[in-house]
Amino acid sequence: MKTQFKEKIKSTFHYLHTYPEVSWEERNTTAYIKNLLEQAGCKVQTFEDCTGVIGDFGNFTGQVPIIAIRADIDALWQEVNGELQANHSCGHDAHMTMVLGVLWNIKEDTSLQDKIGVRFIFQPAEEVGAGALKLVEKGVVDDVDYLYGIHLRPYQETPNGFATPAIQHGAAGTIEFEIHGDDAHGARPHLTHNAIEIGNHILNALNTIHLNPSIAHSIKVTKFLSGGKNINIIPGKASVGIDLRAQTNRLMDQLKQRVLDILQSTEKLYDTEIIITNNYGIAAAEVSNEAKEVANKAIINVLGHAKLTPPLVTPGGDDFHFYTLKKPHLKATMVGLGCDLKPGLHHPNMTFERESLFNGIKILTEIVNLHSKKERSYEIHYD
Repeated sequence: MKTQFKEKIKSTFHYLHTYPEVSWEERNTTAYIKNLLEQAGCKVQTFEDCTGVIGDFGNFTGQVPIIAIRADIDALWQEVNGELQANHSCGHDAHMTMVLGVLWNIKEDTSLQDKIGVRFIFQPAEEVGAGALKLVEKGVVDDVDYLYGIHLRPYQETPNGFATPAIQHGAAGTIEFEIHGDDAHGARPHLTHNAIEIGNHILNALNTIHLNPSIAHSIKVTKFLSGGKNINIIPGKASVGIDLRAQTNRLMDQLKQRVLDILQSTEKLYDTEIIITNNYGIAAAEVSNEAKEVANKAIINVLGHAKLTPPLVTPGGDDFHFYTLKKPHLKATMVGLGCDLKPGLHHPNMTFERESLFNGIKILTEIVNLHSKKERSYEIHYD
């Protein structure tokens, strides 16, 4: 790669890393990317009611395939060195940089521009699991044939310099609820139901859920707030949060239903009111074999066969998979990029090997190139 291009990538990453913005507040990030897309000659679309920006480049006459490449743009809000702040600890700054790098690469290859249409999707609010659904609502993938994403992987999952053609994310779910009852004097426990005891009953009941053990899943209480300063008051109210994980969407549906059944039976048992305040989830991956095979070929062409790893099964989640769940015509996969990422995703001091950005750019650019040649069928064998 030319020195000038490398410096442009490094400075772009530095800017995006230095100025993170949390979900739905990525206004400066949106404006920054919009400007770069316009400078590169893209047809640009922004939205009145949300952040995020779309750039179309190439042939959109309907005569050639349309592929989309998606980057998430939001940061996390977390404590970093004792201070609460927005922080790019999930690699979204890298994802944006790589996708922009693909645009700049294909802009230089004029032979590609008539052979394919590429939509660059810079999506807000991945960290709250809502951005993909919002852009689906906006129709940004209605005319797209193939959709690709990319995500940095921790060193424990994918070694530095390697890549996987598909991240098999699991489904993630959240159920939050409030136990509504009356407080009572500590000397008169017969006058109320202790919300902490009710919560403990629910916790024990959750431990009785047994689903197919051959499919990874978990359920755990991650928030429990009840009581106050006065220890002689029996609390009638509590706020509880449950995190659910399942490797398939079907198993997640079963898991959630079991939780809801437990809450309903607990209401009757204690004659109390349980109000669900949040019931939300992120879909498990639905990977297209055809898109995965194209990504396979691209990784081999760029890194060599020895650096190709099998599809990665991980319990983490990503709202990328809502695109295919809501629009089944899409053929999609998310590439996993080994980059010596440590200590781990969402760690406040997460770091990775910056040179890996160029591997990601090359792989995604090669995916575009393969589609422009109408290559479709590959037989891949893993070492």
